Amino acid sequence: MSSHIDHQKGLLITAIGGLVLTFDIPLIRLADGSAWTILLLRTGTTFVAAMIIWAVWRSWSRNAPPLIPGWSGLAAAICYGLTSITFITAVYHTSTADLVFILAFNTVFCALLSWLFLKERPRAGTMIAMLAMIVGVLIIVGGSVGTGKLFGDFMALCSAFFVALAITISRASGKDMGFTSLVGVIFPLALAMVMVSGEGLQVNAPWWIIFNGAVIMPISFFCLAAGPKYISGPEVAMFYLLETVLAPIWVWLVFAEAPTRDSLIGGAILIVTLVAHSFWQLHEGRRRRAALAVGYPA
Repeated sequence: MSSHIDHQKGLLITAIGGLVLTFDIPLIRLADGSAWTILLLRTGTTFVAAMIIWAVWRSWSRNAPPLIPGWSGLAAAICYGLTSITFITAVYHTSTADLVFILAFNTVFCALLSWLFLKERPRAGTMIAMLAMIVGVLIIVGGSVGTGKLFGDFMALCSAFFVALAITISRASGKDMGFTSLVGVIFPLALAMVMVSGEGLQVNAPWWIIFNGAVIMPISFFCLAAGPKYISGPEVAMFYLLETVLAPIWVWLVFAEAPTRDSLIGGAILIVTLVAHSFWQLHEGRRRRAALAVGYPA
């Protein structure tokens, strides 16, 4: 009974995190500012919020996780910092649909990096899914040639890679890095401060990006980081797809930005592949647990 309640709790927490994250890009667009100003306000408010949460946690319990656990934590924090820079750059140089569809490619990078550095050879079903996702990304990128979005698509691909690298480092270290992604914003924050000092603050509606950094980012990151404690990896991955599906819809409703045909085709391949692969992993996991239960009866 307890495990069933924990599983439901995990589903609820992760669903909240995935849903809240879908508002990230629309809020960035609503703020209507320069890339460096948006990066400054987004990372600055996220960092302040993370420090407040950590300080309160530590005042109540000495078991609060470290902000940056050792050298591996520093490496992961740098990766998350680079993700913030490339992500904001991509927001300003490609469409929302292209961005979120390409970000979903981080699962392929995760599998490849785990294979190279953790010696976790992907199973046949995962290899097939990776090939299908590569085709989807190639269709999206191919449709951006000559449209001025190619650089933005490349930045989105870099974001996916840096996220995957941070996840791989975290898994290899086995350390609690719950706050590392939030603290890692200090690196792009420092860069943005230097850039903004020269050009000045350029933003028409700063409250949107302040709300994003102070509320949306901490809630989504915390919930998505807490989910794996209660539910499986494939289930968590499916909630990450909420941003892939819903963010382009919010932007289309607010800004009338419709995805291109190539973006829709490539994105559909990515989404269908991820959903099918997640269901396959869930089925395989249940089958293995059932086999273990038969082999080792209580």
